[in-house]
Amino acid sequence: MDQLSLFDLSTDHSLSPAQAPLADRMRPQSLDDYIGQKHLLGPGMLLRQMLEKDMVSSMIFWGPPGSGKTTLARIIANRTSSRFVNFSAVTSGIREIKEIMKQAEENRAYGMRTLVFVDEIHRFNKAQQDAFLPYVEKGSIILIGATTENPSFEVNAALLSRCKVFVLKGLTSQDLTELLSRTLKDKRGFGNTDIHMSEELLAAIASSVDGDARRALNTLEMAVLNGQISPDGSITVEKETLEQCLGKKTLLYDKKGEEHYNLISALHKSMRNSDPDAAVYWLARMLEAGEDPLFIARRLIRFASEDIGLADSQALLIATAAYQACHFNGMPECNLNLAQAVIYLSLAPRSNAVYRAYETAKVDALTQLSEPVPLVIRNAPTRLMDDLHYGEGYIYAHDTEEKIAQMTCLPESLKDRQYYTPTEEGVEGVFKKRLEENRNFRKNI
Repeated sequence: MDQLSLFDLSTDHSLSPAQAPLADRMRPQSLDDYIGQKHLLGPGMLLRQMLEKDMVSSMIFWGPPGSGKTTLARIIANRTSSRFVNFSAVTSGIREIKEIMKQAEENRAYGMRTLVFVDEIHRFNKAQQDAFLPYVEKGSIILIGATTENPSFEVNAALLSRCKVFVLKGLTSQDLTELLSRTLKDKRGFGNTDIHMSEELLAAIASSVDGDARRALNTLEMAVLNGQISPDGSITVEKETLEQCLGKKTLLYDKKGEEHYNLISALHKSMRNSDPDAAVYWLARMLEAGEDPLFIARRLIRFASEDIGLADSQALLIATAAYQACHFNGMPECNLNLAQAVIYLSLAPRSNAVYRAYETAKVDALTQLSEPVPLVIRNAPTRLMDDLHYGEGYIYAHDTEEKIAQMTCLPESLKDRQYYTPTEEGVEGVFKKRLEENRNFRKNI
């Protein structure tokens, strides 16, 4: 069984480096070349420290396609002093695992560690995963698994408990634009050719691949190979060429520019005006231009509280569910999740009472930061606090018949202040009636 796995193209004698796919040629060889995952590999981050100190333990890399799981494993292979074995869960079975484990035991007797990388570990069945367990426990191997699926559901609990899980995120458009720009200059990429391609087109690729570096590089390679060749040998990639490679019209879209804010404003105000047709149109404009679906989902969550509030408490749940769906599905699958939420929010009853309540309370909070908490609602965990009358006169609301205590919970200077003014819209009408009863009851204090 061939155990070579140094991850360089020289191990594949069927392809020269120039013939290999661009994504393989541009695969980073060191942490300095690696793009993205700064929350794991930034200065002082745990994973980076583990790699720099060669203190690698068994771990699982969980992240979407093209986020750099395999590349990170290959970098570890180049850095570690362990023997490195690489195989895929798709093509390897119990027999291959046992052979590797036997060899790992022999190596351990000579003081050599064995680092085993398993791509798509979620495809292994329980028996295959169990085969690793005793060797991970004994320290015969260091296991690194890569998966696009939630390891909580796809990796055996016993094995998972012995692995540190690192969550990789899809690359940002900024990360991908940096990668594409580097590829045009790097000799492993197109650095030996004069390529004319605007930053706008690179940004268009970056925004269309859902954080997948492999897809971004494949798209760039296709665009360059189909570009216009000039007599001097230079290649020019035009917008029309890129549109053909993407299979759709490229909507150039600056996520930090004015149009970004114009479109999200259009979506928000269309929903506020109870116009689902306009809202879905602006949603589609943003998504098809490459907007981050999670950004839109976050705005929907804000809208649910700002413009609907307690008139329909389900609105916040639906908006939050849409965010989770976007996180799990990504584009393009999550477009319908967002559309469903947008239509629901557009047709839900309106109330900005929650928004107005907070904004009014914020003004008082900022101007009266020194107002003390009333003694009656302070906690008294020590004798000193008890002697100072903390909590004196506190009434436990559940012990009253009305389930409301006749106490003032605001500072004395704000005793009669009212922030929440509910409307009659939707369910909020019920809250309005209950609030009026509660306030009338407390007036007798």
